[in-house]
Amino acid sequence: MENNKVQKGQLIVVSGPSGAGKGTVLAHAFDRYPNLRYSVSVTTRAPREKEVDGVDYYFKNIDEYMKMLHDNEFLEHQCVYGNYYGTPRKKVEAMLDNGYDVVLEIDVKGALEIKSRFAEAVMIFVTPSDRATIEERLRKRSTEKEEELMVRMGSAFEELKQAEKYDYIVVNDDAERSADDIAAIIRAEKCSTGKNKEFLNKLIYGGN
Repeated sequence: MENNKVQKGQLIVVSGPSGAGKGTVLAHAFDRYPNLRYSVSVTTRAPREKEVDGVDYYFKNIDEYMKMLHDNEFLEHQCVYGNYYGTPRKKVEAMLDNGYDVVLEIDVKGALEIKSRFAEAVMIFVTPSDRATIEERLRKRSTEKEEELMVRMGSAFEELKQAEKYDYIVVNDDAERSADDIAAIIRAEKCSTGKNKEFLNKLIYGGN
């Protein structure tokens, strides 16, 4: 009898300092790897211009967020720059169970929380090639006042110190090339012996 069991998808965590260009890189990665799905985070912060609820984030008020937290609806949750963020558990688990590879674009603290709970998660850190580029990209966004900008830059430089805790580093000097790197990482992970133990056992010892 043919085995129609769907192979569970891969959980992929992408982090990096503000100004690393993670969103642009991932947009190209989705074009290259059709099996990818994006996990939309929940946040209590106000939407920015052109952000769409359910696409960029699920925007919740503090009471709604706290109810979700109380009901254990998050895989991870953090307070960042005075706002709360969380990764919705059920949506991620459903996509993984259906065989999709799911990308969590989250900050370093949330990423390390995920890694402590899901050892199989693939951890990718996206960064520019130098510190000056971080400041340049943040200033070009023009979304924060100078004081807020300095806080973000300080946090970005602190996050760089956590990069060695990740499985892979992708240097984003060219978004399309960096997207190729991420797609290559995902394909390589799917070919690893750790992800193919069941197949190897059948190959070596036989059976269905």
